Amino acid sequence: MWDSSRIDRIGPGDLTELASDVGPVPLHVGAVIFFAGDGASDPATLRAAFAERLSGIRRLRQRLIEPAPGLGRPYWFDDDHFDIDAHLSQMRCPADADLDAAMALAVETLTRPLPRSRPLWRALLVTDIADPRGHTATVMVLHHVLADGIGGLAILAHLVDGADSAAPMYETPPPSTSPRTGELLVDNVIGRLHMLRRVPQAVARLPDAWAELGRGSGGRAPRCSFNAPTGTRRALRTVEVDLDTVRRTGRRWHATVNDVLLVAVSGALATVLHTRREFPSELVISVPVSARTAATRGQLGNRVGVMPVRVPLEGTAQQRLVSVSRRTRAQKSTIRGLSAALMGPLFRILAAVGAFHWFVNRQHLVNSFLSDLPGPSSPVSVAGAPVASIVPMIVSTGNIGVAFVALSYAGTLSVTITVDPDLVPEIDDLEDALHEQFHAVIASGEASAQ
Repeated sequence: MWDSSRIDRIGPGDLTELASDVGPVPLHVGAVIFFAGDGASDPATLRAAFAERLSGIRRLRQRLIEPAPGLGRPYWFDDDHFDIDAHLSQMRCPADADLDAAMALAVETLTRPLPRSRPLWRALLVTDIADPRGHTATVMVLHHVLADGIGGLAILAHLVDGADSAAPMYETPPPSTSPRTGELLVDNVIGRLHMLRRVPQAVARLPDAWAELGRGSGGRAPRCSFNAPTGTRRALRTVEVDLDTVRRTGRRWHATVNDVLLVAVSGALATVLHTRREFPSELVISVPVSARTAATRGQLGNRVGVMPVRVPLEGTAQQRLVSVSRRTRAQKSTIRGLSAALMGPLFRILAAVGAFHWFVNRQHLVNSFLSDLPGPSSPVSVAGAPVASIVPMIVSTGNIGVAFVALSYAGTLSVTITVDPDLVPEIDDLEDALHEQFHAVIASGEASAQ
């Protein structure tokens, strides 16, 4: 007999990401995994390993089914026609074959829409890259409804050598037969009743959710020319910095790695804005806040809130870092990610009435996004090929012309700058400015230790 509780519905956070996918560039996340050394990574062996390990993750063999109105949220169901070759491809790096060419190929892979008729991911194995750090790379792209940043890292954990590929990424396996209309209706009613039972708890947590959003202090974000509706093109640059050095710098001022990142990226933005004759006294950077617990870190889906941080641009690097540290500590609550309970329903309502695209193209709440992900702390390998570096990728949406995502791996912090090059052609200047800002923040910490 059918057990309606086994219908694998997407969660509220997933529904928000699905509803938010209304821009000219699809709402995807991804990473480029570079393999070390010449000859250390045989493409055929790597492709076979990726094919086997990606196929072993059930979620990556499932389609997202959208039921008729009144039958509840979309749900995951096994794709009877799943073909790994429709998702995993291989090609040589384009003619110039250098790292920039490989990254341009990664951007194209990231921004190309994923067919809704198939599982929502793709992977591309790129060979013959003319770069001394590695000649082979894998580009992995997921639709954001599939996973947030931590969920994406859970997939990576299943791909590397020594991983327990049999470990479940979610608890209840979906049924093998498609649910009927009546079963979906009953499941939807039960789900709504459960949601009503949680209303008192959600109301009690609203003050903490409001605190995570900064309690509305400061009003609108400063106006700047980076905030304009974005188009269909994206460009990426990556800056690397030693993770331990960043940590030590933060600790001297009771700050976190994320606080140091906020100071560095806002300073880089300000540097380029100054060349445009714009001189804001602060910028508002939105930071995702994970609501995951130890029990849900290895699962897919989206469990994340947001924390807009007002970052001052005036004063020394030390003064700015101390100020940011105080602000982020004040906005953090015991239970993290509660702001999703406020922002998620608002975004879904706007999407339902067809106003979300209008809203994100005209919002004045934040100037940029910054996501910080803790990757593997020790070197990993795939099919015996050592992973040299991992470059995270996101798309900027709405009127956010510049966004940042950071990922730590084996002692290195990689920060990817994402821009709409038609709106922000100064991406090379941003890259140089971010290097300089890290140097300034780190130097301030070293000077204080002497």
